[in-house]
Amino acid sequence: MTRIAIIAGSTRPNRNARAVAEWVHEQASGRDDAQFELVDIADQGLPLLDEPVPPAMGQYAHEHTRAWARKVASCDGFVFVTPEYNHSVPAALKNAVDYLYAEWNNKSIGFVSYGSAGGTRAVEAWRLIAAELQMADVRAQVVLPFGSEFGEDLAFTPTGAAAEALTEVLDQVLAWAGALRSLRD
Repeated sequence: MTRIAIIAGSTRPNRNARAVAEWVHEQASGRDDAQFELVDIADQGLPLLDEPVPPAMGQYAHEHTRAWARKVASCDGFVFVTPEYNHSVPAALKNAVDYLYAEWNNKSIGFVSYGSAGGTRAVEAWRLIAAELQMADVRAQVVLPFGSEFGEDLAFTPTGAAAEALTEVLDQVLAWAGALRSLRD
C-alpha cells in the first residue's frame, strides 16, 4: 500500500505545526487508499547538518542520519506542514531535508502551509527545493492564514474550505506517488 508521511515542519516552542499536522493526519486517516504516518521533525534528533560527505553520495556517518534516511526511504510521498518564517522555509525542516538526497527522489510532495500570508512564500521556495530533489510537487495546496484559520490565541481552527483543499492535495499526492512508482522500483 502507498505510504505517505505527513511531516510537521517546525521545532519552535509553542508552534502550530504539530496541531496542523495532527489535523492533516486525522483527515487523511479516514481514507483507505494509503497509509498515512505523522512524522514530527522535532522528534528526529537531527542537529544542524553534521554529515561530512554530501548527501548525494549516500555515505552517512551518523546513526541519526541513517534512521532519518530509513524513515524517508520507506515513504512513497509526503505532505509537508510548513510555516513561513521570514518569507521562506523553516530552518529545522530545511535542515532535515538537506540531510538526504536519493531518499527523496521520484516521490510526490504536497504542502499545507500557514502563517500571516498563509505560508504561500514558503511553499514557493519548497517547490524549487523539491525540483532539485527530483520530487513531483502537486499543484493543489492548503493555505492557512492566521487571520481565518487560527483564533485570537493562534489556536488552530480549520474551516471547511481548508478540509476541501486538503482532500485535493491528498488526491494529487497519491496519484503522483502511484505514477512515480515505476521510477522508484
